[in-house]
Amino acid sequence: MSRSTLRGSAITAEIRKAQAAAAAAPVDPKAAKKSAKDKAAAAAAPQGAGEIRIIGGQWKRTRLPVAQRPGLRPTPDRVRETLFNWLGQDLSGWRCLDAFAGTGALGLEAASRGAASVQLVESDAALVAQLQVLQAKLQASAVRVQRGDGVSALKQAAPASLDLVLLDPPFDGDLFAPALQAAAQAVAAQGFIYLEAPRAWTDDELAANGLAVYRHLKAGAVHAHLLRSMVAAAA
Repeated sequence: MSRSTLRGSAITAEIRKAQAAAAAAPVDPKAAKKSAKDKAAAAAAPQGAGEIRIIGGQWKRTRLPVAQRPGLRPTPDRVRETLFNWLGQDLSGWRCLDAFAGTGALGLEAASRGAASVQLVESDAALVAQLQVLQAKLQASAVRVQRGDGVSALKQAAPASLDLVLLDPPFDGDLFAPALQAAAQAVAAQGFIYLEAPRAWTDDELAANGLAVYRHLKAGAVHAHLLRSMVAAAA
């Protein structure tokens, strides 16, 4: 049995413990009214229902079990590999925010490649518990897991404070426009915004937030956009 498989088994056990804990108590005392819903959501999460693979960096080939949730759609390996080929394999010193972290696949890829800080923001209680387990097991000191709303987290970030913003909202929601608007304010002048969406965003739509397409890939139903400020993209 490989080291990655052994590590994956240990993480699975820890995820089950974390999901049980998430089901037993609310994450935030101020959210008492939501506690019953959170408990049910955490308890309903399938155990070891899926898996992601870190593509590159210090955790390359490490397989991490993840719980599947309604609407959860981990970024495919091929798309993540292409994205980090576009960005470059060394992200040393980068400040990153994964606004709709889900499985954490995108943010963990950035951390695996040396990013100085990676903020994983997720609203689902069971997924937050899972991300906390992954962060601890990988000893990912640069990673911070936060339960909350991705758009709000971007609005709270200091202007031009991020080198990479990762946006992969639920495809059936209406978070794309507000997330892009907030990301455009939070990203540095020479930084990047990754947008995963069910359709290609037009130049006019992006220009409203001062953004332009730097790279684009269609893989099945997924449109992967790497965006920059219009000034940086034209340089």
